[in-house]
Amino acid sequence: MPPVSKEDNSADVSGSWLTDKVYAKSGIAEVVGYDPAKGSKKWTIKLDGPVCATTRHVTDDNKTVIVHQPAMPTKAEPSHGCTQVAVLDLDAGKKVWTKTAGDEPISFDNVTISGGTVAAGSTDGGVAFDLAGGEILWSPKTTDTCYDAGYGGGEKLVAVRKCGSYDARQLNIQTIDPKSGKVLSEYKMAKGIDYAGVVSTDPLVVAADVGDSAGDGSGISDFFSIDNKTGKLLTRISAPGDQFAARCDSITRTESCNGLATGNGKLYIATEEHEGGHESSSRVNEVVAFDLTTGKQTGQRADSGEDYTITPLRMDGGNVIAYKRPPYDKGGQVVSIDGGTFKQTTLLENPATEAVRDVESSMSPDYSELIYSQGHLFMSQVYASEPTSADEKEYLAIGFGTSG
Repeated sequence: MPPVSKEDNSADVSGSWLTDKVYAKSGIAEVVGYDPAKGSKKWTIKLDGPVCATTRHVTDDNKTVIVHQPAMPTKAEPSHGCTQVAVLDLDAGKKVWTKTAGDEPISFDNVTISGGTVAAGSTDGGVAFDLAGGEILWSPKTTDTCYDAGYGGGEKLVAVRKCGSYDARQLNIQTIDPKSGKVLSEYKMAKGIDYAGVVSTDPLVVAADVGDSAGDGSGISDFFSIDNKTGKLLTRISAPGDQFAARCDSITRTESCNGLATGNGKLYIATEEHEGGHESSSRVNEVVAFDLTTGKQTGQRADSGEDYTITPLRMDGGNVIAYKRPPYDKGGQVVSIDGGTFKQTTLLENPATEAVRDVESSMSPDYSELIYSQGHLFMSQVYASEPTSADEKEYLAIGFGTSG
């Protein structure tokens, strides 16, 4: 795939999606679709202002949702607020609708999709739109002390509802009926937890940095496994940041959690890198599994291999798809970890040429978006910045495939 050009100073360009027909990537005030096999541009959706928030969820008919500004920034007005909620048809390369909410349009921090509903959250509360037509379905009651800060989507719709004053915060994790907004179940987090990231809505798993103890910027010290039906806590999993490598950016991006996967009643998470063992100077890490009912490790481990770093990307049925960041002289790999035996199967190995390695090494799984599907791996930056020299190329995205 050719380099994706960028046209502006440093800017947030998070958001990438892969369907059977197109790889789509946010740019500055646009979303561009590429042919996944050839890398040629298929379409461009122009936006009135920069993209603010996206979701990785895509509907069965390949629609997704973004939030963007109503105009381009100027020196006088560096931000116009993230007020525009837009549904995109990734197959057609078109906007389906764009809506705002509130008399003075609300500026949204995050957005997601679940069950035919688009839900957007903010410090001014949340709003839900009908995915098909864009009508407002419901907006949760904002009181003086409570508001829906954000939502997790996918199989179910989950709200992170904040109550109380800033110095006495109460977070409630609510499973919500997407059509009516009715709260189906609720779990009250312990007082003093200011932020929570939704790792998965079914099974319901949230991550939090309890007492700001992670200390490593990961945003995670503990995972909470919650029963969707009753709102009861099933188990709490301690995952200290110095031992485990997952990250959540949950201050405003409720479902922005990476380096983990949930399925088979388990949480799959990468360990931090450590020395490779007897008389070895190599660095290694593993993917391990926690039982979401008992909170205990299952004892299963998938090793990275010498000087590789393994990171779970997502589930594929009962198996875990993971990316292996390579040593300096090799190409990266995508592997499938069998959910039962933990045996690894290599699905893709990237070229080890220097030019490719240079680009691949700039796309760390901690800070980049990695999508693998149907033999294609796409890696993309979430920030675009000016090249430091005239002859330096800045790549926004790179694609690898098993064919061609």
